[in-house]
Amino acid sequence: MATHSDGILVSASGISTPVETNGHVVERVVKSLPADFYTQFLSDTAKERKPSPIRGLFPLENKPGVISLLAGKPNNAMFPIKSLSFNITSPTDPSQEQSISLSEKDLSAGLQYGPTGGLPRLLKWFIGLQALSHGRKSGEGWSLTIGNGSQDLIYKAVNALVNPGDTVLVESPVYAGVIPMFKTLHCEQIEVATDANGVCSHLLRDILENWPVGKPKPKVLYTVPYGCNPTGMTATLERRKEVLQLAREHNFLILEDDPYFYLYFGKAARPLSYFQLELDEPEVGRVIRFDSFSKILSAGMRIGFASGPKPIIDVMELHTATANLQASSLTQAITLALAEEWGYNNFFVHTRAVADFYREKRDVFESALNEHLGGLAEWCTPEAGMFFWFKLLISPNQTPGVDEGDSEDLIRTKAYEGGVLALPGTVFLPNGRKTAFVRASFSLCTEEQVNEALKRLRAVLLKERGQA
Repeated sequence: MATHSDGILVSASGISTPVETNGHVVERVVKSLPADFYTQFLSDTAKERKPSPIRGLFPLENKPGVISLLAGKPNNAMFPIKSLSFNITSPTDPSQEQSISLSEKDLSAGLQYGPTGGLPRLLKWFIGLQALSHGRKSGEGWSLTIGNGSQDLIYKAVNALVNPGDTVLVESPVYAGVIPMFKTLHCEQIEVATDANGVCSHLLRDILENWPVGKPKPKVLYTVPYGCNPTGMTATLERRKEVLQLAREHNFLILEDDPYFYLYFGKAARPLSYFQLELDEPEVGRVIRFDSFSKILSAGMRIGFASGPKPIIDVMELHTATANLQASSLTQAITLALAEEWGYNNFFVHTRAVADFYREKRDVFESALNEHLGGLAEWCTPEAGMFFWFKLLISPNQTPGVDEGDSEDLIRTKAYEGGVLALPGTVFLPNGRKTAFVRASFSLCTEEQVNEALKRLRAVLLKERGQA
């Protein structure tokens, strides 16, 4: 193991890569699953996808001497945008700004149709980022594709792996944005409970070991392992290893949705990702990882990327080629210019600053929770992300675990009428049911707003409890 400058543990890896162990250099061989292994996981739709008759031939245009009459690309001379410059905050001195200008060549690429999987230099930069952040090197059977945010890529992965009516494993509570994906496919969503330490792996084992005879087992598990939306939990290293072991034992793939990886601000070292941890498995290739720049660069630019087994990424790109052709060339070009200006070291300086910012926001929110909802709510302190998940003690005499009440009407109607807006916990439960939990975001509000919001919520809750 080595440690990068931002404190990320880096596993040296590769088909055959020197690794330092106790002062000695040894060869570490990474075995990847064969391409035909993934046929069993592909949906019927994915198996029917064929390369675009035009985009599939784009690489042939790169042969020297070829005159291409292939693509219906508009002529760049008719694009009115002739230059593009923007200012960014200096990662080493936030009081200063830096100016970045796209070169004529890069602007031209940004204004034109581009490769389905992404601009080559940006793909290369992201692959290098995965090596530094997760110890993953090229040549291990995985590839990377760029999408319009990670949500775009998650949808395409689900489409590639799940047939209508399939059973899927989802952590619960779960990011509400994936519930409609599975519902529109009429999937049976098997909820795997989580707690402050992540997916309850012992419950997952119980589910799988007691699976009905003759019923096909799930092919995928969806999880957000750092700063989960909505719960704020970060899965422990032990839980992650147990889930990976179960993936091998019961033959499923892990959809690792990780938009908050760089928003980790816990006191302990950040646990390794599933994508990195599978290097310690007998073979790699059971993790499809989704990264997002929405929380660290810009949400509106819609830049995300997926890393995973090449056969799965290839099918996702076939989907892209027919659905939206590619991620925006211009936002990719802007991202590339910034990434190359900063380099990896300054990128990590920036992400540490982002994490520190949200840690301070978290502390402000928790202080207000203690002041206004102490004794009226219960919560675990998040170590990453942007959310608090807290249980309202709706009845003053309730017995823990027995009819703890439902936050939905209280939050949707009464709290809103009282001047505060949050989300009732039921929207994050894949199969829907009553719950006393609430999700609150601490990313935008000032300290004054946070205190006022929780003061208002306290008044609503006291009235509900008959104590106003």
